[in-house]
Amino acid sequence: MSIRKRFKNDDTELDTGPLNDILFILMFFFLIISTMANPNVIKVSNPRASSETKAKQSVIVSIDKNRDIYLGQQKIVFDSLESMLKGRLHIGDSTKPAVVINADSVVSWGDIVRVMQVAKKLGATTSASVKN
Repeated sequence: MSIRKRFKNDDTELDTGPLNDILFILMFFFLIISTMANPNVIKVSNPRASSETKAKQSVIVSIDKNRDIYLGQQKIVFDSLESMLKGRLHIGDSTKPAVVINADSVVSWGDIVRVMQVAKKLGATTSASVKN
C-alpha cells in the first residue's frame, strides 16, 4: 500500500496585508497616546523668588549718516556721550547694563568703536548693528 500526499503544494503564502494595517493603526494609537500622556510623573514644587527680578537694562545709541549721535531720541555731541550715558546707566545694580548701537551703513567703524569704548569704560556690554 502506497501512502501518498494528496496535495503537494510548496508555494504556501500567508497574506500579511491585514496584519500590516492593524500594526500601522496600533503604532499611530500608541504614538498619539504617548504624546498626550503627562511626562511629569513626579510633582515638584519650584522655588519662588522673594523679590522681583530686574530686566536687563539697555540704552540705545544711534548714529545716522551725518555722524550725528542720538541717545534714545535725544541728539547729543560725542563729548557729552560719557556723562549722558553715566546718567542713564545704573552701574551699581546687580545686572550689567547694555548699550545697543544702531548705525547707518555709511558711518565709519571708527565712530562705532569710539562709542563702544565709552560704554566699556562705564562697565556696560555693547552690541552694534549696521542698517542701510
